[in-house]
Amino acid sequence: METNDLLMRSLMFVPAHNEKLMVSASNSSADILLLDIEDSVQPIENKQIARDNIKAFIESGKFENRVLFPRINDRESGQLLKDVMQLTIDGVSGFMYPKSKRGEDVYFFDKLLETVEYEKGIEKGTFKIIPLIETASAVLNVEEICRASDRVVAIAYGSEDFITDLEGIHDYAHTSLFTPRAIIAMGARAAGVIPIDTVHIRVHDLEDLEKNLIVSKNLGFEGMLVLHPKELDLVHSYFSPSEKEIADAREMLDLAKEAESKGLGVAIRNGKFIGPPMIKKALKIIEKHSLINN
Repeated sequence: METNDLLMRSLMFVPAHNEKLMVSASNSSADILLLDIEDSVQPIENKQIARDNIKAFIESGKFENRVLFPRINDRESGQLLKDVMQLTIDGVSGFMYPKSKRGEDVYFFDKLLETVEYEKGIEKGTFKIIPLIETASAVLNVEEICRASDRVVAIAYGSEDFITDLEGIHDYAHTSLFTPRAIIAMGARAAGVIPIDTVHIRVHDLEDLEKNLIVSKNLGFEGMLVLHPKELDLVHSYFSPSEKEIADAREMLDLAKEAESKGLGVAIRNGKFIGPPMIKKALKIIEKHSLINN
């Protein structure tokens, strides 16, 4: 699975011990389901119920053609080995790895997966990783985290844990989140990894969600963590190319191709030169449009 094979406009958390929510998620339009075994699954006895539910839903075909990344427990929880041993199975694409503070955390998890794959006779590198950036240390080490393993296909920002670690305040204008969001997006793009923005905790305030989506897209994020299905339509609309973007991209590529066939050095559109960065962006728009409509 290559990074560009994954559509990551929306990654929706689903408490895996809750069968009703699992059924709802299986019928949702979310691009990726983050089947949670960590924070939302309490008390600890429910974590085994969550693992069993994930396996049962996969075996019954309820998650057929869905991309699944269970959010497992961190390395200090005492639950991580159970998560990995039980869920490195067909139907699971990879794992969201919480509390990723630095590159060595992800490297450790990479080697754990490698050992389990070897023991189970599974091809090395089968299971991918989405580290969750939840601390000040993680934000400052974001590029190192992205480069720690070839399994890393995306990173995601966990703002609430970050604000707690920072001892800051999550204000209504979200100003305290702007700088870490920018650093995370830049670090991910620098390493060739997909950046995923934080959850929007006011799930019923779609007007505020839209404000966040505008900032998120401007900063370079490719998708967003989602808590509720009602957010999905708006999230998808912002992280999908618009009809105008698609038409403009196609025109730009046609003009560039025409200029090349005529031996011209540059193409011009609306009085502006079409340079390599514009062509690269147009290609990405068409690629994403194809992925969405695949």
